[in-house]
Amino acid sequence: MSQTDTREPTTTDPRRETLDRYLRFWNTPAAAEDDTAASGLFASDIRYCAPIGDLTGSQALADFRDQFFQHMQSAEFRARREPEIHHDRARLLWQIDVHGEEFATGTDVLTFAPDGRITTVTAFLDKAPEGFDPHTHG
Repeated sequence: MSQTDTREPTTTDPRRETLDRYLRFWNTPAAAEDDTAASGLFASDIRYCAPIGDLTGSQALADFRDQFFQHMQSAEFRARREPEIHHDRARLLWQIDVHGEEFATGTDVLTFAPDGRITTVTAFLDKAPEGFDPHTHG
């Protein structure tokens, strides 16, 4: 006798795809990115609230990323573990490595719009970069 597989077929969660694109966004300097990457990923009025400040709009977020790349030159933003997703929220534990060494770790809490784009990011530093005092920022 053979058993019938009653499991539901696995489907790709569009929020997980958005999180993959979010990681790619942080790892792609402007010169290598087409103009629509941030606007397709983020709502036009996205709010990014982090210890470095409070940014509004996808262009402000792209500008911040580009300034970081210009300053750090060789950085990699990566997930420390599989992101957790429920309803319209996700929690992403991340790490930034610079020249192969851990630079900072943190946690981003993201909110998704019904169309799948990211509407808010609240970023927390779990381990700040050396010399950075998060209490003197934003």
